[in-house]
Amino acid sequence: MSGLWELKQFGNHLVFGVSGTTLSDEDKRALSELKPIGVIFFAKNFLDGTPYEVWLENFKQLNDQIRQYTERDSMFVTLDHEGGRVLRTPLPITRFPYALLLRSHAYEVAKATATELKSLGINLSWAPTADIYSNPQNPIIGPRAFGKTVETATQGACEYYQGLQESGILGCAKHFPGHGDTSKDSHIELPILNLTPEELRNRELIPFKALIAAQIPLIMTAHILFPKIDPDVPATISQAILKKILREELGFAGVVVSDDLDMKAISDMFVKSGTVAKAFQAGCDLFIISRNINSSSIERTYKIAEDFANSLSHGTLDELIVEAARERIEKLLALTPQYDIYMLDQGTLVQHAELAIASAM
Repeated sequence: MSGLWELKQFGNHLVFGVSGTTLSDEDKRALSELKPIGVIFFAKNFLDGTPYEVWLENFKQLNDQIRQYTERDSMFVTLDHEGGRVLRTPLPITRFPYALLLRSHAYEVAKATATELKSLGINLSWAPTADIYSNPQNPIIGPRAFGKTVETATQGACEYYQGLQESGILGCAKHFPGHGDTSKDSHIELPILNLTPEELRNRELIPFKALIAAQIPLIMTAHILFPKIDPDVPATISQAILKKILREELGFAGVVVSDDLDMKAISDMFVKSGTVAKAFQAGCDLFIISRNINSSSIERTYKIAEDFANSLSHGTLDELIVEAARERIEKLLALTPQYDIYMLDQGTLVQHAELAIASAM
């Protein structure tokens, strides 16, 4: 068993999900021992079916407890909040439609969304989706993408990011190098895409290039195997994809974050020793472990943290790689606002509801 200091080092690279509307003993243990630098919320973390002021006060207490146990004043407080079916919050937080429906409204919807996220203390939204809805059989992206063509997907994603950024919310482009052409759901199994590097350059990479040019601070990996680029491992642990294409070819210098390590496409790989070291070596800086899909238990999180600590102590993971990742994360966190939680006024919510209706037409 690794010491707490080594495990805490992994916390500098961890976005962690807690189990419910209050902290369990397992949550308290992990928050105080691992001290994750970020937290990700889901519907299970909000009291549903209660008045706004009741669930909001409960959520505020949950946030306060998380900071108390991590002993962190600054954290990435994050939410998957794209619109459509990807909404975690109770009413009266606005139900904006899927990205595909937004068209000319992407910028103003993002600004309205940012206003609501800030009122929940959220400072990082796992959006925009930079994937292209190019495969009509896609079971996981579909209308979460801003368009079915390179041009519409790129324009919508860039306008949405601009709205978030101007309103003080960090955005994250996902899922690199592109999830729009898959016919399988990576929450359930590992998708395989037989695209060549040239095919990626001509389509999938274009929205990401535009968002990098717009200085998006985070890019999320896809748990997808690209056999014509790297036949051995999915993008999240592929040097050919993250290091060579994202870092070197596209020149991305920001924070690379894994998609959720609990997703079935990759979850079994990350309990094998050495996998987390491969992900760092490939170019990942930050890891999401949501405890929302396959692992309500805390032990899987500790296994990954211990594998990280063992890889460092055995020299199979270079300390300089970890230090460079930590510097990228801390540089971003230093620029990230920490928001108080408060109720939105009725007028703002009515305006946003009207915008939701207009943007779905």
